[in-house]
Amino acid sequence: MANIKIVTIVGARPQFVKAAVLSRLIQNEDSIEEILVHTGQHYDASMSDVFFEEMEIPKPRYNLDISSLTHGAMTGRMLEKIEEVLVKEKPDMLLVYGDTNSTLAGALAAQKMHIPLAHVEAGLRSFDMNMPEEVNRIITDRLSTVLFVPTYNAIKNLQKEGYDNFDCKIILSGDIMQDAALYYAEKASEKAFLPADIPAKYILCTLHRAENTDNLDRLKNIVASLNEINEEIPIVLPLHPRTKKMLDNSNLKLDVRLLEPVGYFEMIELLKKCSLVMTDSGGLQKEAYFFQKPCLTLRDQTEWTELVKNGFSKIVGADKNQIINGYREMLVATPDYSKELYGGGKAGGKILAYLKKL
Repeated sequence: MANIKIVTIVGARPQFVKAAVLSRLIQNEDSIEEILVHTGQHYDASMSDVFFEEMEIPKPRYNLDISSLTHGAMTGRMLEKIEEVLVKEKPDMLLVYGDTNSTLAGALAAQKMHIPLAHVEAGLRSFDMNMPEEVNRIITDRLSTVLFVPTYNAIKNLQKEGYDNFDCKIILSGDIMQDAALYYAEKASEKAFLPADIPAKYILCTLHRAENTDNLDRLKNIVASLNEINEEIPIVLPLHPRTKKMLDNSNLKLDVRLLEPVGYFEMIELLKKCSLVMTDSGGLQKEAYFFQKPCLTLRDQTEWTELVKNGFSKIVGADKNQIINGYREMLVATPDYSKELYGGGKAGGKILAYLKKL
């Protein structure tokens, strides 16, 4: 019989992928019971029963079905519903991943009910307080009992903020996304379904952050850059619904190979076969490194500073000249992928080892 009960809060497909790593390990531990709670923050039609079966993820015991609200309304509703779950389940610890509104709501609920909080991917900073994710991760870190950090840079960020003086435990676990990427890489070859007309050589691009899609000047510059680059090397771009809406509203046309939103296995296959990644996604910057692909970051800053420092990624913002020049530079870049930045796929084991000691 389990003597440790953990409630895990997840709100989007990437968080389920991360949670899957630890959940698989926990399933082999008689001493730990994990209860998955899906807030519903990001509705994803691909997250069917098949998704959970293929990803080997336990189906959530609770689905709160909270989405399509403003930041404040969403976080408040989640806080209310998560609190109800915690009252019923009485866990020994609450576990959250990353920096979504679901993460923040879980952290607040745990704090108000005096339940120890563990934060996976703690210590990350973009130093841009205009990003909702930055606010979420800072508050979550401050409320956490144990912080599982992916990198030495994350530890330095926490130390600069005085965490050595706080009543919390900082553990260098490595990045759990690398565990997931390595585990699913082979499965992706069997399970991914991609259109037959994907070019033999291409650039993989994603574009979805509000700082780019909701700013017309930035969006125009990025679209113009992608269209110009596509004339030299085809760009494959799974189109996010919000980006599509903003393009349609602005009468902007992307002359690239557009795809419908793809699943995790499809994204891995696209990564494995591309020549270069261009993205404003935090997660994809790392995954490009995991699969040894140079990355052009379409943002003004990144929380993954070690990628830039070591030449795996280049920040170009939304400036057309910087994007074009950066594309030409990174296409021929040869960074040293023997440098191990994120723990080599052992994060899940390190996190589990700590949880077993509770």
